[in-house]
Amino acid sequence: MRNSHAKKRIILPDPKFNDELVTKFVNNIMLKGKKNLAFEIFYKAIDIVEEKTKENGIEVWKKALENVTPSVEVKSKRVGGTTLPVPEEIKPGRKQSIGMKSLISFARKRLEQTMADKLAQEIMAAYKSEGAAFKKKEEIHRMAEANKAFAHMRS
Repeated sequence: MRNSHAKKRIILPDPKFNDELVTKFVNNIMLKGKKNLAFEIFYKAIDIVEEKTKENGIEVWKKALENVTPSVEVKSKRVGGTTLPVPEEIKPGRKQSIGMKSLISFARKRLEQTMADKLAQEIMAAYKSEGAAFKKKEEIHRMAEANKAFAHMRS
């Protein structure tokens, strides 16, 4: 594995919406290999979102995911004896992954009863461009903006 990259795994689309993005999201929700439970949580959350917003749940979820996905991040780079925060563009795959993980992690921290309720509330908050996951994205962008002076040090 020294000089080779790991092969990209093929992700099958989910059974209900026939969408690979849903499967990736469910894989991030999943704990201890319980994929059926993760699918159940996601589908219940989408149903709750549809019920409360009176809109297509998947479209709301995709818009919410888009709202919490950062486009730049700050990476530490060692220059001389100091470590400088350098803003960099994020690759599309990592961008998507960061968005999903932040949406799920902040949903887990919410105070609602079930995980489906927590996820639904976080999705609706992100859809309206508010909530903890959206704030995290804003924070990342603010950090990159503040350290724009070091952008020329990108490698």
